[in-house]
Amino acid sequence: MSSGVSVRPALAADGDAVAAIFGHYVTVSVASFEEVPPGAGHWRGRIEAAARTGHSFLVAELEGRVVGFALTGVFRPKPAYGRTVEVTIYVEDGATGQGIGRVLLERLVEEAAAAGFEQMIAVVTVGVDPSSAPFFTSAGFAAVGVLPGVGHKHGRRLDIGLFQRDLREPR
Repeated sequence: MSSGVSVRPALAADGDAVAAIFGHYVTVSVASFEEVPPGAGHWRGRIEAAARTGHSFLVAELEGRVVGFALTGVFRPKPAYGRTVEVTIYVEDGATGQGIGRVLLERLVEEAAAAGFEQMIAVVTVGVDPSSAPFFTSAGFAAVGVLPGVGHKHGRRLDIGLFQRDLREPR
């Protein structure tokens, strides 16, 4: 399924591709609660910040083209949450269902654990895309809660689900 996919650390030059992938989801879906797609400059800044702060920002390439990205970031800004990261992962529209997201997530989990992070959190819009929750649970994340009605986008009231994986436990 993910044959031919390579994963590498993101470079500032990947900002345009990442912006295009994410921009699609911002514009046509509720996968992201952003309402205006961040531009390439925003993503270049996130890529550079990840390198400075010990977080990972990865891209997946297929036939030399960036087709997905994944990153870890601060879960909450208070110091007590310092060993917990939040995961963000997106695959180019039209490239989903090929195992690209799985390859990205597996590498992200490995890197986060190696960096000393202990917990990984995924925040997912639930009740809309039936593939997101199973994607995370099949990767060892536990569904730990739902926050009903916390988002509003495209005229819809939206729930988010919280999924957690303990990075200290072997899978």
